[in-house]
Amino acid sequence: MVLEESDSELTAGDAAPAFELEGADGETYTLESFTGNDALLLVFTCNHCPYAKAKFDLLNDLAAEYDDVAVVGINSNDAEEYPEDSLEKMREYVDEGTIQYDAYLRDESQEVARKYGAVCTPDPFLFERDDGEFRLVYQGRLDDALNPEDEPTRFHVREAIEAVLAGDSVDLEWRPSQGCSIKWTDE
Repeated sequence: MVLEESDSELTAGDAAPAFELEGADGETYTLESFTGNDALLLVFTCNHCPYAKAKFDLLNDLAAEYDDVAVVGINSNDAEEYPEDSLEKMREYVDEGTIQYDAYLRDESQEVARKYGAVCTPDPFLFERDDGEFRLVYQGRLDDALNPEDEPTRFHVREAIEAVLAGDSVDLEWRPSQGCSIKWTDE
């Protein structure tokens, strides 16, 4: 397991790159699928990484708690080398209720992860809808628990979401997300 820290290509104010991905529910999703929300939290994640698993409950809670925020997981891992991360397993996680995000998407080509500059799981990107376009307002840690077994005491992503929903700017230092490296197909 390689521990990675995210250092995204995107910067504050950048528009969210477009995508079209299959969801674990069999539907196809694009950025436009979420335009009814004030904010979009995209989290590059997977099924098998202990760092990603440690955040399932937090992401499920955020999806349930904030009606105006779409919480979307994107799994870009090489499912051939890591069968636990296959679309079939994603469906199982959703069907059994382990994952209850607004959408859980499969990035088979890994093109979306590359466009966003995602490098680890979990790697969160929070966008605010501004004039019909999602613009990046926060990219960094979900909380201050750096290891899967740690209990968080501060939830950075919740602070960022609260600021967006209050119409305030997100005044948080962008500390790199930490987790397992995305399992690229060409490495």
